[in-house]
Amino acid sequence: TQSTWGVFSRVAHVRNVSTSPYFDVKRDASGNRYLEVAVHGVAALRLPQINKGAAFTEEERNALGISGLLPPTTKTMDQQLQRTYRRFSAQPSPLEKYQYLRDLQERNEHLYFALIMAHLEECMPIIYTPTVGDACRKFSHMYNYPRGLSFSRKNIDQADKIVRDYFLNDIRMIVATDSSAILGIGDQGYGGIGIPIGKLALYTAAGGVSPFQTCPITLDVGTNRKDLLDDPAYLGIRHKRLVGKEYMEFMEKFVKAVKTNWPKAIIQWEDLSKDAAFSVLERFRDEVSSFNDDVQGTGAVTLGGVLVACKSLGQKLSDQRVVISGAGAGGAGVAFAIIQGMVREGLSLEEARKRVFVLDSAGLLLEGRSRMEEYKLGLTQPRSTKEWAKGGSEAPTLLETIENSKATVLLGLSGISGQFNKTIVEQMTKNAERPIIFCLSNPTANVEALPSDVFEWTDGKALVACGSPFADVNFKGKSHPIGQGNNAFVFPGLGAGAIIAGASKITDNMIMEGSLALAEYTINNWLPHGRIYPPVSDIRKVCQYVAVKVVKQAIADGVNTVNLQDQDIEALVATESWSPVYPHVRPRAF
Repeated sequence: TQSTWGVFSRVAHVRNVSTSPYFDVKRDASGNRYLEVAVHGVAALRLPQINKGAAFTEEERNALGISGLLPPTTKTMDQQLQRTYRRFSAQPSPLEKYQYLRDLQERNEHLYFALIMAHLEECMPIIYTPTVGDACRKFSHMYNYPRGLSFSRKNIDQADKIVRDYFLNDIRMIVATDSSAILGIGDQGYGGIGIPIGKLALYTAAGGVSPFQTCPITLDVGTNRKDLLDDPAYLGIRHKRLVGKEYMEFMEKFVKAVKTNWPKAIIQWEDLSKDAAFSVLERFRDEVSSFNDDVQGTGAVTLGGVLVACKSLGQKLSDQRVVISGAGAGGAGVAFAIIQGMVREGLSLEEARKRVFVLDSAGLLLEGRSRMEEYKLGLTQPRSTKEWAKGGSEAPTLLETIENSKATVLLGLSGISGQFNKTIVEQMTKNAERPIIFCLSNPTANVEALPSDVFEWTDGKALVACGSPFADVNFKGKSHPIGQGNNAFVFPGLGAGAIIAGASKITDNMIMEGSLALAEYTINNWLPHGRIYPPVSDIRKVCQYVAVKVVKQAIADGVNTVNLQDQDIEALVATESWSPVYPHVRPRAF
């Protein structure tokens, strides 16, 4: 039986922390949970965490003073779901479906999660990639409701008070962005808050994290987009982005406020620029439990998929020669993960690095290249590799790298639409009978190659996955499912597992276990069906599987602060996973 509230509220009460000044989770004499509310009348209908709409019982309506404010007929959640799904389906475009779901989230949070969990395959591309990218672009023009916290240069010095005054007291999961590198569309200024909102919805829908213990945060350090700064409707701070010392001091004030007021919170850094992604992660990972999904989550999900593909071929990861196009936060994160995966299979670090070839906009990363970011230094190839370049170029091109490295795996994280053209893909087939080709850039418009083209150019022999959802490809009478290498297969389970364990740090081993768990689940359940990644409909099962492995690894690494000795971890993760079930509501006695 799944809990309505989860382990997080149980731990909160041990710490004598109420859920909110407006409501709290309590247990009656029989041990049944209920919601004790401190608001009356119309206010009870305005808090989405409390509001049930027509599902309030007669007893609850009378107790809360809302009997005359609602239609006389009481409805069940199932009846409400039928109505809301009809309205959702009637919306004429993905963006309008996104707006409908956001409006529902701000009216009735239980019903919102019940709807997206009942129709997750349909709703996930709406609340997350690719539709959320359009929502971020148009955020200021679509804005209806505030959600989460916003920090800017105007209020960062009051960060401690702002966090302390937030209406949820026991936050355990934060997704924080400075909006500098949103998906594949770059600097979105204040509009980037749409990404933390969407990701936290997946922490709940897929990972079972209580929504009453999550907080989306935008760190509005400015924007370098002149069109945003000149837009009268733009809601963000109007100055160029903070950089250097001023930027890091801003982040330090934010982290200090979180540590002081929400000491158990985990921070997922999201969509920071490639330089900031690595510097912020290294600066704070030992100070506050945190990770960067663009770096570590992307690496974990991609490694998991490549391991499944290797298993399908009867090969090992350490047998492969891997070319990665794109050396931003995601590409570098994937490279580091693949290298660590090879080391795990017995290669030395030096041997593994020689098998992973990373390219940025200037070509293959080479030792001694000028003007190269520090985080790329661990991903370079020997200077002698420059000989692969023709015509006196400073570095080999993508085609030259694939040809000379004899690549068997090609991973796209460049954000360049159509980069994997027919010539590139056909060269892969010269290197391997069945090449592994993942086109992982988001959103869909940025994908390196269409799966149908890859199958055409490889005569159906390639093992293909993408970052965005694609329909199955029918080639020569056979249907090929296109797995989606979506970070949501790992990060919700990683966060849930870390919360349950009370992890004081997100270790590299915990992230590796998340990757291995994804691969193991897929091999056991979906590889016989030709899938490199599970279907989205399995995402909650996948994330629970990941959470179990993460909890066990946190214990093994000695970073758990919750005593889980003699606990059945599988049963604990299952029973403490939040579900959208309406709780009984009672007024607080004053």
